[in-house]
Amino acid sequence: MSIGTKLARNAAALAVAGAVLLGTAGAASAAPGAPYLGYGRTTSGNGVWCVQHNINFLVNQLYAQGTITTPPPYRTLSEDSSWGPRTDANVRWFQKMVGLGQDGVVGPATGSRLLTLGDQDYNGSPLTGSHGWCWNYIPGDFN
Repeated sequence: MSIGTKLARNAAALAVAGAVLLGTAGAASAAPGAPYLGYGRTTSGNGVWCVQHNINFLVNQLYAQGTITTPPPYRTLSEDSSWGPRTDANVRWFQKMVGLGQDGVVGPATGSRLLTLGDQDYNGSPLTGSHGWCWNYIPGDFN
């Protein structure tokens, strides 16, 4: 692994830890056409997979750093593109960790935090403003 890759991964890990401890703030603007995700909303498809993947990514980062203070209800979600009780529970956990209301719905506020803190290989980068594949499926934007 190159020094640049190591620095980028460490910077991302620090951003996750800081956001979990302090929360994040800022206005959110929805990605064009990205529906809200969760019970009573869209419950299957690419957006759900992106949510599951990003929560798994964040949980793994926090465990790797040893900075997880409140474990999620489920250590790993199946990335099966189907919203179920485990995905709902871990979304509520994530919302609590970043200081949001825990409604279990991924709208612009929750989506923005997932896009900003999650896997840049799929989301794009808030530093460059590039949009990755998941940016098209999660409501929100980098903040």
